[in-house]
Amino acid sequence: MILRPTPALLLRITGFLSIALTAWGTALTTTVAPGEKLCFYADVDKAGEKIGFYYAVQAGGSFDIDFSVSDPSGFVVLDGNRERQGDYVLTANHVGEYSFCFINDMSTITHKLIDFDIMVESEPRRETTARAPQLSEKTNALEESIYKLRNQLGTIERNQRYFHTREARGFSIVESTQNRIFWYAILDSCAIITMAAVQVYVLQTFFTTTGRRYKV
Repeated sequence: MILRPTPALLLRITGFLSIALTAWGTALTTTVAPGEKLCFYADVDKAGEKIGFYYAVQAGGSFDIDFSVSDPSGFVVLDGNRERQGDYVLTANHVGEYSFCFINDMSTITHKLIDFDIMVESEPRRETTARAPQLSEKTNALEESIYKLRNQLGTIERNQRYFHTREARGFSIVESTQNRIFWYAILDSCAIITMAAVQVYVLQTFFTTTGRRYKV
């Protein structure tokens, strides 16, 4: 028995593959040195495309950073000061190269570890063509289901990013606290040893006769 795919099944498979390809994205990680301005760029092929921009400070200082997003003409379309994280969707009104910059001017010795993702995508709906009413109703319902699933996948992805950020920040705080406890213990031990040595020296000096002896 040979199974032949029906047009409805092919349409469903194509829809789910398009969801998987559109929703798939890999977040990048970079380090911004103190006083450094680090920029990344994304090309937009046509006006009206959607630009997804996500970032989160994973480690460093108070987990905050300055950022700015500029269009091809250099106009700043989005910026923020001392922000910990953000998730934005922009509409590209111009064709060209958009810049996404992270500025770590507020820090003098602290590096900032940033997890970010930039996605450029166009989301046009398929144009309605002349087709049978029954087939049109079924395909429209399927398309609506696909869009709902995509929105739900986007919500799940944002939740995963949120929990990942919380985990990274918690790990950074624990690591910093552990280092502080370690160095506090070292300093405390050195202070105890120094006090013991001083006490021994004082006692030896107190019981040692260093003055002159006179005969009576």
